[in-house]
Amino acid sequence: MRSASLRTGLTALVVVPALAAVHAAPLAAQAGARGDSLTVARIFSSEFYSRGVGQLRWVEGGAAFITVDPAAGGRGRDIVHHETATDAKRVLVTAAQLTPAGDSMPLAFQSFQWSDDNSKLLLFTNTRRVWRQNTRGDYWVLDRGTGKLTRLGGDAKPSTLMFATFSPDGKQVAYVRENDMYVENLADNHVTRLTSDGSRTSINGTSDWVYEEELDVRKAFDWSPDSRHIAFWHFDASPVRDYLLINDTDSLYPFVTRIPYPKAGTTNSRVTVGVVAATGGAVTWLDVVGDTAKSYIARMSWLDPATIMVQHLNRRQNENEFWVGDAATGKGRPIFTERDSAWVDVQDLVWINGGKTALFQSERDGWRHIYRINRDGTGLRNITTDPFDVIDLVGLDEKAGIIYFLASPADATQRYLYRAPLKGGKATRVTPADQPGRHGYDISPDGRWAVHTVSRFDVPPRNELIRLPSHAVVRVLENNDSLRARYAALKAPPTEFFHVKTPEGVPLDGWLMRPADFDSTRAYPVLVEVYGEPASQTVNDAWGGAGMLFHRMIANEGYLVVSIDNRGTPAPKGREWRKSIYGAVGVLAAADQAAGLRALAALHHFVDTTRVAIWGWSGGGTNTLNMMFRHPELYKVGMAVAPVPDQKLYDTIYQERYMGLPQENVEGYRQGSAINFAEGLKGHLLVVHGSGDDNVHYQGTERLVNRLVALGKPFDLMVYPNRTHGIYEGPGTTLHVYSLLNRYLTEHLPAGGR
Repeated sequence: MRSASLRTGLTALVVVPALAAVHAAPLAAQAGARGDSLTVARIFSSEFYSRGVGQLRWVEGGAAFITVDPAAGGRGRDIVHHETATDAKRVLVTAAQLTPAGDSMPLAFQSFQWSDDNSKLLLFTNTRRVWRQNTRGDYWVLDRGTGKLTRLGGDAKPSTLMFATFSPDGKQVAYVRENDMYVENLADNHVTRLTSDGSRTSINGTSDWVYEEELDVRKAFDWSPDSRHIAFWHFDASPVRDYLLINDTDSLYPFVTRIPYPKAGTTNSRVTVGVVAATGGAVTWLDVVGDTAKSYIARMSWLDPATIMVQHLNRRQNENEFWVGDAATGKGRPIFTERDSAWVDVQDLVWINGGKTALFQSERDGWRHIYRINRDGTGLRNITTDPFDVIDLVGLDEKAGIIYFLASPADATQRYLYRAPLKGGKATRVTPADQPGRHGYDISPDGRWAVHTVSRFDVPPRNELIRLPSHAVVRVLENNDSLRARYAALKAPPTEFFHVKTPEGVPLDGWLMRPADFDSTRAYPVLVEVYGEPASQTVNDAWGGAGMLFHRMIANEGYLVVSIDNRGTPAPKGREWRKSIYGAVGVLAAADQAAGLRALAALHHFVDTTRVAIWGWSGGGTNTLNMMFRHPELYKVGMAVAPVPDQKLYDTIYQERYMGLPQENVEGYRQGSAINFAEGLKGHLLVVHGSGDDNVHYQGTERLVNRLVALGKPFDLMVYPNRTHGIYEGPGTTLHVYSLLNRYLTEHLPAGGR
């Protein structure tokens, strides 16, 4: 998935001499800027960080929750128990208890989990990055009864364990070690190896690159409810061709990192699901029908100690087959298939009625609604019926017969909490009507409480504990008062949200920032931030952190800053809005973006359409190229970061989900790929990429360079050696990237009203 968000950490080496200076002296001076001015250095310092509630976990069904708090004296962190109703506190685990024998400092843990009986604590430490996230490290178990703190893994090398998980009975821990599955008995720390074929291309218990990136499969195993067996994914990545990342800088001679990466239309890993006893032995493979190199095992879970459910997607991802099988024999059958003429979404099922009924989401009637279905595939019916989208199912009070979900029927930029009866019926808004903005809820298991987070575009987040269903505030957990004061000192004009229509009548949402010294009698140059793909929206009435502040800085320099969501973005506007771009990604986005900007200019004489710049990252970088090549009469400056100039170069799951297979949609891929329209370039174009990007490969930018050179088109290029898709690794990178963007804009599209 090509992410749209502005990164908060990024690094650089200049390849084009014209871009070599990023003015180090002014950057150093920025740190001392006055309180009502913004600089890149201020934006990406800790000055504007928002605070949240950290690692809050519900326990005891919601009667209590746990937080991780600084220990007295500042050495390590305590794990603290809070009674939800009263906030009475007691320390469950002290930092001293988390100090290994012979060490002077407590463990610095990234995350933790409790055994089901709360007698043991599992801590994840010394973590290392695997693709996007830190999922590899060391694990320690604290036995609260004895106080013993034990490192797991036996003779494992440091930072080689992944996804350690307690068995339901709390007596064992399963984990992945160098692509093999292991179980460790906590009574004597005896380690049992469950698989022995793990290698770079034979992967057990975790996933390959594309499953992690596009299906969110990382931890790829699950304990049976009776703690006797483990079901796990196995990936045979040997048919997948390697993409080679070449590192030219970190040794005397270049070296290569090989990543099995399936590009659109090529062969995927062959994926199977096996079941093995926790004590070891033969593996039983589930007999999911079909070649799983030409389809996807998207989800897997136990239904009971003998039965497993698998979600089996076809290669085009327009059919999701819910397959149920016997763990002992591997035999099973499909009980239900979800279909769509475009694509279907993978489901994270919620089980009710003692595991006999599942809740899932479907767009089968044109809106995303919540449905219920019996475990045997019968009894399908919808719970929500109102003519608007469910955005996400966030909570359940089964005893009261209520589900909670997010929706925003009248404004796709916002999010509110709604409730509906489990038996089906009309939804009721729970979020108070006088609280506009983007609302999020972490609802307790019993459905009686929630941690509520609300923000607006220009208003930092507030976290509070509320009662449900009344939404009454029990207490404020974090108000970000200091951040609110610092932002208020900037004296920024409020960001405006607008709604326009294209000549075809397509409604588009957007936001507009004006300069602090805006003069309505003058016309201003415009910077457009674009994403425009199915993975994300940019038009959200929510605190945007560093990305929003960067745009506020640009606005104050004398620009209008604008963003518009085109068709195909995941806005809650119905199935047709989201899926109208199927087979034509990039084409409709370009048309909608240009039409939306012209419609805005028709409303406001101060929008100078003769001076327009556009920029974006990842999918937004791609659409920056689309706008510069397809609409050069409107867009005069473009800054494309980590773009995909040719859709055939991106991965199978993402690209084929929205475009179909390239062998079957040859013309769609040609029309959707910006590189095929490069002859349209007339303005100033900057392309930025990290040469170590394992997600959106630098290969695409190199092909674009060749195409532009062949066409005789001038352009600018910045390459950051060995940086990944976020371009944040290494000291100084973030400041360099955003200073570069700022400077390129001001040099090629001078600020100020006319």
